Amino acid sequence: MTNARQLAFIALRDVHKGAYADVALDRVLQKVNLPDCDRRLVTELVYGSVRRQRTLDTLIDQFAKKKSHQQPQDLRTILHLGFYQLRYQERIPASAAVNTTVQLAKENGFAGLAGFVNGLLRQYIRLAEKIKGDPLQLPESPNLENLSPNLSPTKGEALNSPPTLQGLGAGGLGFALTFPNDVKNQVERLGILHSFPDWIVQVWLEQLGLAETEQLCEWMNQSPTIDLRINPLRTSIEEVETALQSAGVLVRRIPHLPQALRFIGNTGSIQKLPGFKEGWWTVQDASAQLVGHLLDPQPGEVVIDACAAPGGKTTHIAELMADDGKIWACDRTASRLRKLQENSQRLNLQSIQIYTGDSRHFKQFHNTADRVLLDAPCSGLGTMHRHADARWRQTPESVRELSVLQRELLTHTSTFVKPGGVLVYATCTLHPAENEQVISAFLADSPQWQIESPIGVELPDSTDSAPQGWFKLWPHRQDMDGFFMVRLRKTNNSE
Repeated sequence: MTNARQLAFIALRDVHKGAYADVALDRVLQKVNLPDCDRRLVTELVYGSVRRQRTLDTLIDQFAKKKSHQQPQDLRTILHLGFYQLRYQERIPASAAVNTTVQLAKENGFAGLAGFVNGLLRQYIRLAEKIKGDPLQLPESPNLENLSPNLSPTKGEALNSPPTLQGLGAGGLGFALTFPNDVKNQVERLGILHSFPDWIVQVWLEQLGLAETEQLCEWMNQSPTIDLRINPLRTSIEEVETALQSAGVLVRRIPHLPQALRFIGNTGSIQKLPGFKEGWWTVQDASAQLVGHLLDPQPGEVVIDACAAPGGKTTHIAELMADDGKIWACDRTASRLRKLQENSQRLNLQSIQIYTGDSRHFKQFHNTADRVLLDAPCSGLGTMHRHADARWRQTPESVRELSVLQRELLTHTSTFVKPGGVLVYATCTLHPAENEQVISAFLADSPQWQIESPIGVELPDSTDSAPQGWFKLWPHRQDMDGFFMVRLRKTNNSE
């Protein structure tokens, strides 16, 4: 079986049964030997359909008599694939998108509904072509009955309910879903248009306002870039640039980060690129690299990485220390620590010692570390472009639970630090409950700790530095993963 759309359907079916999107995708790709172009198509269809799930469901609601949640799950998945190609994939001809989706229906138990699938998608095409380029909003209830009487929504459902449809001036067969321009509808409008749960949009609106929230939503729906961090103990950034360019792989440097390069365009298999096996570099996003520089570990020190797996920041700490000193890499998940061990060996790093267990329960590290990194488990709301299904897995309740865990970890791991030492707290989320509120509560209960300005660390332009001393990286401003970071110093008179 080498049909890209069938493979995407199988992966999506697993996702809807509870599998993580990346795991489901890897599972189907490992079973077949596909050309790179087909692998990219499967990847795009799976991640894109998961990311845009809410928008795609809204389209089903608009054009079908039965709402998306009333459709059989596999049929709903097939319709997602069809609508995703029509709306977001300009390189796929509309006819190919329709025909392959109809074929999917026939091959996966819905032969009797092939006409329904065909009619639904062609109805979308007709309406999209009718309004393409028209900058004016359509009437509140577009007359879908004239386009396809048999498939039009029933009265009292989509025809008479928001959102309405509006033409887009450029590209594809897309049209926006819009609401009346009043504040109470902005959360739902952005949530449907950009496919996010309302609660996430609300969190961003409260921090950024409407215009920047929309920019952030758009950024989070882009395909992610891949950054690498060169290993200065084995090579130089110039040598890596030359080796990759000789292999036809384009990269560019990232301002403020002396070890960072960003891939431009397709790379093929990462493991087959020049310098990977030799330990010249490892994959790590630019934001995550900044965390190591904020910690600023020095040769000969004792450093504890309290939540280390899979180890990107741990190995960066070792490089910054010139592999001279001791790094305790702690994590409660042994399987994820194996990845850290593999990377340490590949990068030829000797200073890392692995310790399996929950850092909240360690007592042997009391007052032993010059520096501690707490890269806390979090909701990952700053990296949703990489984790397509994270927006649907996290909830306000899961954020509350994580904030409790984060406070417990911070309270206990702070005891690992010697008087006068440093702790860096970092997350890849943009939720205040996991960031500012955690630090504020900790400082209120810990008078021996204070925030220290990141002296000597170059921050990217437009970094959101608060008067309190913590700072956030917003993806739409810095073009990198969303992160929160703060550097804390333990006073010398601490016991």
